[in-house]
Amino acid sequence: MSESAMSGVRGMTVASAFAGMRNVAPVVFRAGCPDCRGRFELAASALRLAIGASSRTTFYSFTCPDCGAAVRKPAGERIVELLTGGGVRTLRLHSTA
Repeated sequence: MSESAMSGVRGMTVASAFAGMRNVAPVVFRAGCPDCRGRFELAASALRLAIGASSRTTFYSFTCPDCGAAVRKPAGERIVELLTGGGVRTLRLHSTA
């Protein structure tokens, strides 16, 4: 980086770095429970995504807020993209073969 570019960075304050940024609404996902048939919205923090070596081992999970059931559903490419983009914690599963 050039010296002139570095001098501009040194003079930057936190307030100026974040000037113009807006508050962003938290991401929520619509989901349903296969046990109680409840329909609800979940924050990204309420979901977990596991990415495996195949479509059979890639899924997302959550606990139903209505009945407390542990729910696990398959996650295709589009679901994986939406969940990771929305900040859902992701676990990458490794094969033992």
